[in-house]
Amino acid sequence: MREIKVERLTEVVKRLCQEACVYLNEDVEAALERAYMVEQSPLGREIIKQLLQNKDIAKETGLPICQDTGITIVFLKVGQEVHFIGGSIEEAINEGVRQGYKEGYLRKSVCHPLTRENTKDNTPAIIHYEIVPGDKVEIIVMPKGAGSENKSTATVLTPAAGLEGIERFVCKTVEEAAVNTCGPLIVGVGIGGTIDKAALLAKKALLRPLGKWHDNNRLAALEMKWLKVLNDLGYGPLGLGGRVTCLDVHIEVFPCHIASLPVAVNVQCHAHRVKKACL
Repeated sequence: MREIKVERLTEVVKRLCQEACVYLNEDVEAALERAYMVEQSPLGREIIKQLLQNKDIAKETGLPICQDTGITIVFLKVGQEVHFIGGSIEEAINEGVRQGYKEGYLRKSVCHPLTRENTKDNTPAIIHYEIVPGDKVEIIVMPKGAGSENKSTATVLTPAAGLEGIERFVCKTVEEAAVNTCGPLIVGVGIGGTIDKAALLAKKALLRPLGKWHDNNRLAALEMKWLKVLNDLGYGPLGLGGRVTCLDVHIEVFPCHIASLPVAVNVQCHAHRVKKACL
């Protein structure tokens, strides 16, 4: 049994919050650079050029890449041979968010859903736990802005809808999102389970590096097909027309009941902020 002090969680989450809001990962930078090369619309190319410049300015100045520094989502994979000591795991994670947003001068955007009173420290975080074999801990922090999250959708189709019905639902979601979010978009699709499971699958699909197709050949082929279908819609960067509406499409699936077909689409903007660390 390996012991880990919860204060280490606080330290790591604090750092990841700040890094995620300022520095884009290499896979996102590369995807934007590829988008610039293939975009045919002059306006679309200019938009992507400015997004790349914005990324460089954030890196040079240490300022957030977007003013919406999001609600903090934390994915925690805990090895079953790990024993946390020194306090509550959840409190330690929220303390890391609290310190990260305060010391990083990041906008606090979390509020009570009914009174709309701001919590003033961007807590509580949305935390997803997963118990896995081993004695390691993986921590992923993904700040999620409202512009993209507001256009994410979930539904339960009838099994008869099949792949064609799922594709129509994905296209409808992206059509509504393309003109209301900061594209080019990344699209996570969750299929199966229950409606809550599908929504989680869609969000977890966004964690896969851009440009990495699914390990399952059938799903990889579907990701490639839907990426082409979505880009053929012609909405382009920021929905102002062009070739690159989406940078990537990622799909995750899970078995479901014979009488239902849950589907969720989690939309992500070009400021795809994901940082990971291991203990």
